[in-house]
Amino acid sequence: MEQPELKRDLKNRHVQLIAIGGTIGTGLFLGSGKAIALAGPSIIFAYLIVGIALFFVMRALGELLLSKGGYSSFTEFATEYLGDWAGYVTGWTYWFCWIMTAMADIIAVGMYTQYWFDVPQWVPAIVCLVVLLALNLLTVKLFGELEFWFAIIKIITIVALIAIGIVLLVIGFETESGKVAVSNLWEHGGLFPNGAFGFLMAFQMVVFAFVGVELVGVSAAETANPQKNIPSAINKIPVRILLFYVGALFVILTINPWDTLSAASSPFVQVFALVGIPVAAGLINFVVLTSAASAGNSGLFSTSRMLFSLGKNKQAPKVFGKLNKNHVPQNGLILSSVVVSIGAFLSYLMPENAFNVVTTISAICFIWVWSIILISHILYKKRHPELHKVSIFKAPLTPFVNYVVLAFFVFLLVVMAISESTRTALLLTPVWFVMLFVIYFMRKK
Repeated sequence: MEQPELKRDLKNRHVQLIAIGGTIGTGLFLGSGKAIALAGPSIIFAYLIVGIALFFVMRALGELLLSKGGYSSFTEFATEYLGDWAGYVTGWTYWFCWIMTAMADIIAVGMYTQYWFDVPQWVPAIVCLVVLLALNLLTVKLFGELEFWFAIIKIITIVALIAIGIVLLVIGFETESGKVAVSNLWEHGGLFPNGAFGFLMAFQMVVFAFVGVELVGVSAAETANPQKNIPSAINKIPVRILLFYVGALFVILTINPWDTLSAASSPFVQVFALVGIPVAAGLINFVVLTSAASAGNSGLFSTSRMLFSLGKNKQAPKVFGKLNKNHVPQNGLILSSVVVSIGAFLSYLMPENAFNVVTTISAICFIWVWSIILISHILYKKRHPELHKVSIFKAPLTPFVNYVVLAFFVFLLVVMAISESTRTALLLTPVWFVMLFVIYFMRKK
């Protein structure tokens, strides 16, 4: 009996909104509080720098995905250009990346729920995970619809925040912390109040805020008309970065000085509470909660598809390369959900630090995945100049910009080694890679 394939049920509107959902997540809504505490107003520059670097990664990914028909994910071109080991290690690392990210997201759901209810963080985290698993087991079209509406909620929230911020600026509104003004950006210690060190220490959370931007590449196998939809989604990333990250943070930092915001909670919720709109603060908390659930939803989607790809390519047990009657990789979904539930256990063991640990590990592993995409593109251009020549979606400034972005990623790892809050996670992460390489070579033998 022929094995069913993944269905191309994701339409253009789904792909566009999955791309937006991938660039607006827990890292922005919750993690930006910690990043602002470290960097002050200079956090805006950090988001711009990382955003530009990842736009070039996405352009390289887009050209590679469209260079040959049949690529369902970046593990396949990693295998072709770097070898079987690269496909194996990158595939499993991407699965691990999203496991860590989904853990962070369900931990965040638990934290947001405490705004209304005095319950242990792990309880709403587990409830959220069970609901997402049940919905993902149905059809990919349902996943697309869920992400479509989750992303719509995020967009409306950020656009509303920016609009309200502009009105408050124009009328010179007074909050408990003083007047709403652009001068709040530099009147509280300058643009770099904690110096270059504080600015650099914020990069870990900024990198985590962008994880998921490559989700367009994972959804390629289930996208109708990828030649049109993938370039369209990738080319809109710069506008999204300017609007959703830079625009939202600019407004937040003009409404309230950076030093009045707490690192422990969402600055989006805090701003509305400080402005004196408690109902709006509760509403925004609901929105950021749905955002965390949305990011967790993306995590389950991507981990199950990666396991399916690994199973199909004989890099994981065959059972993960099978689909249920709804054309959904059920076995991969169930395994991923079980592993993600460890996040709820972590939030029980260390409620204060769980989010920081898993986001750091996630950011480091994503840097590996993004680097493999860039290296694969360098080799693709060298080995197949004829494919690059006829490409309908050429990555700009290559290969020079690929080397620049790779050097930037190495710099980020050095920064994480210097920072006390991220050093432990950085030292633990290589254990994952050593384990993968050992298993790979054992399988080879």
